[in-house]
Amino acid sequence: MKNLKKLAISTLAIFALSSCSDLNETVLDEYNAAGLTDKQAADGMIAPVYALLPTIFQHTTLFALQEISTDEAILPYRGGTDWGDNGIYLSLHRHETTSTDPNVKNTWNAIVSSISRSVTAINSLKLNKDASSKLYLAEARGMRAYYNMLMLDLFGIALSKEDLGEVSTILRGDAAIEYIKKELVEVEPVLESTAGPGRLTKAGAWGLLAKLYLNAAAWRDIYAPKHTFKTEDMDKVVEYTDKIINSGQYALSADYWDVFSSNNHGNKELILAVDQRFDLNGHNRMSYFSLANDQRPLPAYPAANGTDGPAITSDFYQSWVSAYGSVDPAVADPRFYKQNVNPDIECVDPATYRIDRGILRGQQYGLVYSAGAFVKCADGKNKVGKIYNTRGKAPFPPVIHTEKIDFTIAGSDYSTGYRVEKYEFSQKSQSGRNYGEADLVILRLADVYLMRAEAKLRKATPDAAAALADVNKVRMSRTSNTKASELPNITLDLLLRERGFEFYWELQRRTDLIRFDKYENAWTEKSNTDVNKRVFPIPQTAIDGASNLTGYMKQNAGY
Repeated sequence: MKNLKKLAISTLAIFALSSCSDLNETVLDEYNAAGLTDKQAADGMIAPVYALLPTIFQHTTLFALQEISTDEAILPYRGGTDWGDNGIYLSLHRHETTSTDPNVKNTWNAIVSSISRSVTAINSLKLNKDASSKLYLAEARGMRAYYNMLMLDLFGIALSKEDLGEVSTILRGDAAIEYIKKELVEVEPVLESTAGPGRLTKAGAWGLLAKLYLNAAAWRDIYAPKHTFKTEDMDKVVEYTDKIINSGQYALSADYWDVFSSNNHGNKELILAVDQRFDLNGHNRMSYFSLANDQRPLPAYPAANGTDGPAITSDFYQSWVSAYGSVDPAVADPRFYKQNVNPDIECVDPATYRIDRGILRGQQYGLVYSAGAFVKCADGKNKVGKIYNTRGKAPFPPVIHTEKIDFTIAGSDYSTGYRVEKYEFSQKSQSGRNYGEADLVILRLADVYLMRAEAKLRKATPDAAAALADVNKVRMSRTSNTKASELPNITLDLLLRERGFEFYWELQRRTDLIRFDKYENAWTEKSNTDVNKRVFPIPQTAIDGASNLTGYMKQNAGY
């Protein structure tokens, strides 16, 4: 994708012209006039299809909607003011979001823009004569289907459009599912097997189809009191997950944290991901968002720090406690925590220094920082010690993350709540926010196994033994750091808990809770049981923008 993105800027001008001109006369003339070969033009046409994925996967777009709206993440007014943002994160967590919410609008805009770019690429690639255009056309259609899956999940609609000059057809329920399904099925034979994880492959299409069938019950009837899963849908989930598992291309990572490391692009667990390698200028926001403001992870960049954003709720933490009883989850499960900083070692080599990963509790340790620089030991190494909240006046309180976090004054303090540092903090991020290197997961093999397990449990005649084998396959494959024990049995409730342990902070929780009929449950600072809140409001700006088309863009129920 690196070379494709370099061509994207020069080719965007072609797309702009093609949207209001005759394609046969304009597109080919423009890229020939620019001195591009057919291959270069094709590369430039497909690049914008993927280009906005980092924007979609930012902390204030898809992450906010998928995580802060659930029992997994909460973001209070830190210190009474920070992250206030007119209460949008409180409303999001309480299921009180309105149609003017900027996070909703920005997520909508990024997804709709990606659909539009896909349509532009599809129209342009149909005219391109290079051999690569057939593959790129399949990728563009497949990614358009993926973006429409996001739209269907978040807003209850899909947008069908083939020609640049026509108005998109709004699809809902079965019509939307069938449209997305048709696109993925038709392009799958053309897709490559080895182009990923930053591009859509055959396995990526199989995984998206598995997700489509698994969530079909929730997406067909958004407001159903209880979702009813068709055995034939579950059979298709098994069929497509079998294809991925039996391909032999992918493997569960023995080190859970390698899946989220800065050099994870080659990790064999990744099937589809947002390509964030450093030379592609990705963002580091998945790493900095939850981290304490006074945690400064990079010896080379003292300005790079955290932001004291969201933490996990005590409800989610207690799901770990209830699973492992008297055994600390950090000991019982390798997915909970990885210690990198040893508080008993005062001086560390800056070349090898890394902060802790996973769920961060209690007193936090890190590089000692003073007067704009890191404190050095006598041997030139960096000094490590307790970190302190330096926002106010001395004496500064220590940064001690507590289980309790809520919207009260005490519960909204800067240090409250256990934090999550799942993705490795980029060693190139001068500000903490920029230059992420880790690919952001869209689909990985563990999800394939757990989707198959769920489908087997949801069939008319459940196969609990096979489902349990899939769940334990994932659990027992993680052998670094510590090792989990096998589960003796499996139920749907236990499977949801297991999905929480495996995929926390990976933008899946809201979709999972809805599918498991748990989204109306009560949790910290949330008691709203309105089923209308399963989807978000269509942004008011989108409704206003289509006001000349009577009855075209209707607001979702309850907003």
